[in-house]
Amino acid sequence: MTLLIKSIFYFNIIMEKPIILSDKKELDLIDPLEELYVRKKICAMCRNFYRLGWVSGTGGGISIRRNNIVFMAPSGVQKEQIKPQDIFILDLEGNILKYPQNKELKLTECAPLFYSAYELRNAGAVLHSHSSNVVLLTFLATIKHPEYEFISEYHFTRLEMLKGISGHGYLDTFILPIIENTPRECELTETLRIAIQEYPKSPAVAVKDHGIYVWGENEDKAKTQAECIDYICEIEIKKRMLGL
Repeated sequence: MTLLIKSIFYFNIIMEKPIILSDKKELDLIDPLEELYVRKKICAMCRNFYRLGWVSGTGGGISIRRNNIVFMAPSGVQKEQIKPQDIFILDLEGNILKYPQNKELKLTECAPLFYSAYELRNAGAVLHSHSSNVVLLTFLATIKHPEYEFISEYHFTRLEMLKGISGHGYLDTFILPIIENTPRECELTETLRIAIQEYPKSPAVAVKDHGIYVWGENEDKAKTQAECIDYICEIEIKKRMLGL
């Protein structure tokens, strides 16, 4: 099924307007046990990422897709304290199908960026990390995209953990695209979409001064991609510190 992202979805996020509650019946197609599993999985992954230092404060986010249904962690909360009932459920057009029990929770501004990976890469899950390793690495990128000045690149090669990044091996060169940051998360959408399309071999786009978006065919694959990229970023930083 072709994924559709409405322009009104982006507008509502940026203007902080409520997204219309869909009257569609996609939720009827979800196994209640699978819904509970995904809700708990997001909570467990948030706790794990918190221990890794990737979602300190209230930063970062996680979204998981099951066919035409999207599960998404809320915005502005301490991720290690998220409960299953705090998760938003949406359709592929960005309409909210089910709100969290706590009505004060807000949909994350990462939503249009998550949806970009769902649409352009047919991803099954998307993660947003504020990893300090990635942020530091973004300052070291000096190679510029030949056409888009807002995209920089960092090239990795001859690292064993490159084998963990989809489509790459030890002798290959993994190019991590890095886009410029913006004052608001949702304003990154256009440049992130361009970077996703310009670098089809990368399962991630980093954001300078900010963090990274990583995706995979499912939540476990997205997790391992994020871990491998974080590892190689840390190695590159330490190599620079040691003058290697």
